[in-house]
Amino acid sequence: MIDTPTNLTRNILLGLFLGFLVGSFLYYTDFFPSSFDSFVELYIFKMGGEIFMNLLKLLVVPLVFFSLVTGISSLGSSQSLGSLTFKTVGFYLLTTAIAVSLALLAGSFFQPGSNYSADIALAAPSSLPQGQGIYSTITGIFPSNIIQAMADNQMLAIVFFSILFGLALNKTNHLTGNFSESFAKLNTVFLQLIVMVMSFAPIGVFCLIGKFVIADGLDIFQDVLAYVVLLISLLIFHALFTYSIFLKFIGGLSPITFFKKIKNVALFAFSTSSSAATIPVTLKTVNQDLGVNQNVASFVVPVGATINMDGTAIMQGLATVFIAQMSGIDLTLFQYGQVVLLAVATSIGTAAVPSAGTITLIIILQQFNLPLEAIGIILAVDRVLDMIRTSVNVTGDAAIACIVAKSENQLDETIFNSHK
Repeated sequence: MIDTPTNLTRNILLGLFLGFLVGSFLYYTDFFPSSFDSFVELYIFKMGGEIFMNLLKLLVVPLVFFSLVTGISSLGSSQSLGSLTFKTVGFYLLTTAIAVSLALLAGSFFQPGSNYSADIALAAPSSLPQGQGIYSTITGIFPSNIIQAMADNQMLAIVFFSILFGLALNKTNHLTGNFSESFAKLNTVFLQLIVMVMSFAPIGVFCLIGKFVIADGLDIFQDVLAYVVLLISLLIFHALFTYSIFLKFIGGLSPITFFKKIKNVALFAFSTSSSAATIPVTLKTVNQDLGVNQNVASFVVPVGATINMDGTAIMQGLATVFIAQMSGIDLTLFQYGQVVLLAVATSIGTAAVPSAGTITLIIILQQFNLPLEAIGIILAVDRVLDMIRTSVNVTGDAAIACIVAKSENQLDETIFNSHK
């Protein structure tokens, strides 16, 4: 068994705290000359953060490929894969639908945008990002060039190809001298690489948080405080309440034990704002600390990082209501239903990278002729909110992995219930 670095949670929290502290000190004081602040921002915070993120991204594509191929080639039958796929996708879509419905209900009740009086145009970015339509999302699942898809981090395409390759490997194992064992060994090598990179996580977290604070400070939240507070509350509620209900009443598992063991993953997701970059940590925690069989974890977690975007769905639902309210537009019950369907559909194609959810938000706003310029307001406060919703996303990945594994008799409950 591969061991994680000792005291990782404590060291990551320390990195977070020091990043906020140093970044805030440099942003809000003039103790050092501006040239020194610029040097720290560029050559310590920005460069350190980018190096750390690059190291994580370096592992994502090969890890997803080898873990999925290993998991699928070891399932034993296509019937097992069918059952696993149906449960995994079904649970992910269900929790996403619950998430966006929760956001719409809360937005309608608390009216966060009803008292907003600032000029929308003032907050508009110079150019809006372009959203990816449903057609492009579906066709993008089937790549014409898998090498190009891997180079471009097209996760849906990579997942599809990995499943096909794993199935083919499963069916030809007896002809290739158990070639699947080579993929299992390669997967172990990449897990070891993860541990090596994770040793630098506290430093990387320090740089990522410091870069955010020294660049923008924390004043940007004042104008949209109601939206920010409500969104954070919904994200925390969904993570703690919805997943607890699923774990307790569907999986028959202890939510308290689960949340104690998932804290490293949530912290790491918070610092990187990327579900994809967190895949290595999620996989390791789900398998070694929560007792999910490696074959099941190797399928459920990468698929979750691709299609499970509960935090993103909550943001999209609440942002839609918020923008409609501040624009003086009343959405009908039928339109709320459309928002739910669109949020679920677009979350599937949302890239597992920082702030990608704001791009797919464009599709929803266009559907109801809401002002796209208002996205500038959302983007202004999105960075730290993205950290929180990414934590929600990966927590959902781990929870569903446990539930699916339990239903398939692939969960070691001794490990799950241990006090490790």
